[in-house]
Amino acid sequence: FLRHLPVSNISEVPDLDDQYREVMRDFAKRLENLAEELLDLLCENLGLEKGYLKKVFYGSKGPNFGTKVSNYPPCPKPDLIKGLRAHTDAGGIILLFQDDKVSGLQLLKDGQWIDVPPTRHSIVVNLGDQLEVITNGKYKSVMHRVIAQKDGTRMSLASFYNPGSDAVIYPAPALVEKEA
Repeated sequence: FLRHLPVSNISEVPDLDDQYREVMRDFAKRLENLAEELLDLLCENLGLEKGYLKKVFYGSKGPNFGTKVSNYPPCPKPDLIKGLRAHTDAGGIILLFQDDKVSGLQLLKDGQWIDVPPTRHSIVVNLGDQLEVITNGKYKSVMHRVIAQKDGTRMSLASFYNPGSDAVIYPAPALVEKEA
């Protein structure tokens, strides 16, 4: 797990060469900008003032942002294991670069597990529980899981842009008033 904000830990991670560290710093900055642009688009769609979600995420030290690099090796008997259990993500916006050849990610829709096909040069955007709260349920946190595959190793990079550790999360007043 590489932490980018509020303070990066990339220089503390052993066995990374300097070029990788520099690429990851650039990658993180670009994804941070993308997450913030997505927050502004959500604000626009919800009728909230621009920057509202970014401000809510900020807390006193800024948002928490990090990247989890995962490797799912092939499993000779995938029907005997659960893989990564079904869950929703607790935080804000998740930007996922999934493997472009090996599938495994599924989401729950209308009581059925649906495969999210591997797609080259794409980012899967997932919204977490705290965004569901802030948007007063207008946006939902999606139940998902990763199932084991018999053939091929699946790689993924999931970047989590979450509210700061001391951010106070509650439904946006404008969305509660609209509901009333």
